[in-house]
Amino acid sequence: MTGFVEAARREKLKELIERGVAPFAYRYERSATAAQALAAYRDDTDETPHALAGRVVALRPHGKTTFAHPEDASGKIQLYFKSDELGPELYGLIELLDLGDHIGVEGRLMKTRTGETTLRVARLTLLSKALRPLPLGKEDASGVKHGELTDPELRYRQRYADLAVHPDVREVFRLRTRIVRGIRAFLDSKGYLEVETPVLQPLYGGATAWPFKTHYEALDATFYLRIADEMYLKRCLVGGLERVYEIGHDFRNEGLSRFHNPEFTMAEWYQAYADYNDMAALTEEMLATLVLDLFKSSALERHGATVSFEPPFARKDYFTLVREHAGVDLTRTTDAELRGILRRHNVPADELAALSGPKLIDEVFKTSVEPKLVQPTFVFDYPVALSPLAKPKRGDPAKVERWELFVQQRELANAFSELNDPDEQRRRFEQQATFRAAGDAEAQQLDEDFLRALEYGMPPAGGVGLGIDRLTMILADQTNIRDVILFPMLRPE
Repeated sequence: MTGFVEAARREKLKELIERGVAPFAYRYERSATAAQALAAYRDDTDETPHALAGRVVALRPHGKTTFAHPEDASGKIQLYFKSDELGPELYGLIELLDLGDHIGVEGRLMKTRTGETTLRVARLTLLSKALRPLPLGKEDASGVKHGELTDPELRYRQRYADLAVHPDVREVFRLRTRIVRGIRAFLDSKGYLEVETPVLQPLYGGATAWPFKTHYEALDATFYLRIADEMYLKRCLVGGLERVYEIGHDFRNEGLSRFHNPEFTMAEWYQAYADYNDMAALTEEMLATLVLDLFKSSALERHGATVSFEPPFARKDYFTLVREHAGVDLTRTTDAELRGILRRHNVPADELAALSGPKLIDEVFKTSVEPKLVQPTFVFDYPVALSPLAKPKRGDPAKVERWELFVQQRELANAFSELNDPDEQRRRFEQQATFRAAGDAEAQQLDEDFLRALEYGMPPAGGVGLGIDRLTMILADQTNIRDVILFPMLRPE
């Protein structure tokens, strides 16, 4: 059926060309959007001409009259075509239109007998002929749509069609842009400098993840797509840029899930002479301000729960949470005890066998604690083995000054009092090397240039990494990360 429809559209394309009608215009000068035109209507005595443009989403011919609805970014407006006003040549062009075509129309506004504000068309211009039908769907008498684009993988794979037929999807990505704009404006207002750091790096670091790698022909060397922005942003602190941030793409060569896409967007910011407590206060202020600006309320109904971004957010201790929810004391536990907890949470045996040391601790937290964290909650003071780039906790060297922010059972942000002692950083890197030798391929690499930078002197600092995609999932009320990334990673067709 689709092939037949496409063939019919190509026949119309051929006829348009034979009639001397250009099927793909260069430009069109419109005087207003659909919404602006509707807002401008006063009464039928208004002779103001309007030039509008949009995609045809409804077309209803009735002999010598035709009604249509073009849609632009602002919405839809009804058009009225009348044969004896347009003449046979121009009115005949309507017969060659299809749903999905882009058109330009000029005319004056009027009210129909049903009271709908409508543009009475005096001139029609074809702007782009759609050769493939969009899955717009049809609504039956009960209001149920049939034939629309609903298959999730097809929607992700053909996002252009998904956007074209679903106004609510377009709104998700408009919201995402406003979120990023809000974060940028907040950090700018606090005196932060936006910088750009390398995406291609000779060494990767700043997170626990497996990288994508590529070969740089000009240097005959292996390079990696960055897994985090941290290592270069800290170099900026060494150089005297005291408040820096970057909003950009990072890449982690890991599995796909509802919460993971290998290419994702992070906002990271670092501030000299601050610590992780300062970063918690700043992040709390940022998110509370952002939510209030976007939604005019601090309380949001999301994923079946009321989530409040009214400060102060809850602050909890990592070790206490594990003791409360997993029933284990991390200061005295064994790998065998941790494995027993994970077995009770039905972690597959093959995955369990690959876990040891800090990975086991991290997995116990993920399975036992994270599902309990719905309201915005800062979890403070992590085990030192989990955080090779954070300063030891004052008064307790078994812990580090690190927090993670959780909202609706998922990690949203990560922050440290940044380690600035080059000798201690070297020891941490060497400890990571032992983890790597024991089979942990995601352990941090030893970065001599970063150590050299620290030896020049990095001021005490706090730093935060915030996941833009996950934040957008929460604020847009979406449950799959692919619904907030325009073109998510998929298997090749």
